[in-house]
Amino acid sequence: MSSSVTPTETGAEPEPAEVRPGRRGRLSGRLSLNVRQSGIYVAFALIVVLFSMLTDGALLEPQNISNIIVQNSYILILSIGMIIIIIAGHIDLSVGSVVAVTGAIAAVLMVNYGLPWPLALLITLVAGGLIGAWQGFWIAYFGIPAFIVTLAGMLLFRALTLTVLGNQGIGPFPDPVRTLSNGFTDGYLGNVGLGPLGGADLFSLLVGLATVACIAATQWRARAARLRYRQSVDPLPVFLLKIVLAAAVVIAVVVQLARFKNLPWVLILLALLVLAYSLVTSRAVTGRQIYAIGGNLQAAILSGVKVKSVVFWIFVNMGVLGALAGVIFAGRLNQAGPTAGNAFELDAIAAAFIGGAAVQGGVGKVVGAITGGLIMGVINNGMSLIGSPSERVMLVKGAVLLAAVAFDVWTKRRAGAATH
Repeated sequence: MSSSVTPTETGAEPEPAEVRPGRRGRLSGRLSLNVRQSGIYVAFALIVVLFSMLTDGALLEPQNISNIIVQNSYILILSIGMIIIIIAGHIDLSVGSVVAVTGAIAAVLMVNYGLPWPLALLITLVAGGLIGAWQGFWIAYFGIPAFIVTLAGMLLFRALTLTVLGNQGIGPFPDPVRTLSNGFTDGYLGNVGLGPLGGADLFSLLVGLATVACIAATQWRARAARLRYRQSVDPLPVFLLKIVLAAAVVIAVVVQLARFKNLPWVLILLALLVLAYSLVTSRAVTGRQIYAIGGNLQAAILSGVKVKSVVFWIFVNMGVLGALAGVIFAGRLNQAGPTAGNAFELDAIAAAFIGGAAVQGGVGKVVGAITGGLIMGVINNGMSLIGSPSERVMLVKGAVLLAAVAFDVWTKRRAGAATH
């Protein structure tokens, strides 16, 4: 299979070779590539700046930043599984109902039957995996389109939720589950003074520094590997500038959180998920196969990729992540309700597409999906702070989604025109 189809060991998606005719051609190709890859992060920064101005800085207050993370954690978890499915060329419309039914299962096990919460959580995750396996079987081995299977699943699992709950909420949840959803780390190492900013949790600051070091090391290794494969890379000053900007954002967020109530536990969980899934999609064989399936299905089959098996397991994975999101959402509300998860599938899909996933499949990154989810969260939070009605919030979110997909189509057309 050609390099235009198969992702490399180091990149989440294949990158075009650098144009060689001359300096101007190289510069043009590099700039167009950067616009496509970095546009989502630039848009996110502009949206944050806009709402910071509209809210007189309230958006970036420590408590509000914490609220944005906690309130959108379950959508961000769903977006990780959703972008993997979209990269493979499929869709999942059932995740909202999966959140509801798995939250109901967790509530029945923990509250009604009094099972220890670790055992109940494990059973709930297994139940989510079985739900994903059910849908993955019909999609991968029976050949029914994912749109139809998951649309049926949306109805089936919502009905199952009502059956399990008896059309009523069940709660409260044990303290550890609520802590995972809403709690914060303790001040393990005490506070450190930050001058005019006051005191901040030292442990949180050290975690932020470690995160920055991981980002820098990972990006440096990826750049070195691309050079070995003779792929286009940013000039070293531009590359270093990107690392510095990313580090500044991470440190700024961590400092604000450390000044409020330290790091939310759900943020630590999200960071571990993002790290794990980024490594799988960019470096593992399975990750490269997922991109190959979405990029060119026939080429993937001819290259020996076990397409049915890969598709089956990405839906199992989506079911497990849906169950995890279901427990976190139920823990945050401190009860499992029959209407839980309504429209969550739309938010997760929107996060993936805003984050750079292609409609045709084969393109997307986990970090991009998280960024897309945060954009939606900032829009919700910012417009709430300025008192905008709900219909205006939906209008803006719809416009942002349409603009993101239109931008993806436009860049593809430009790239196609440039090659002819």
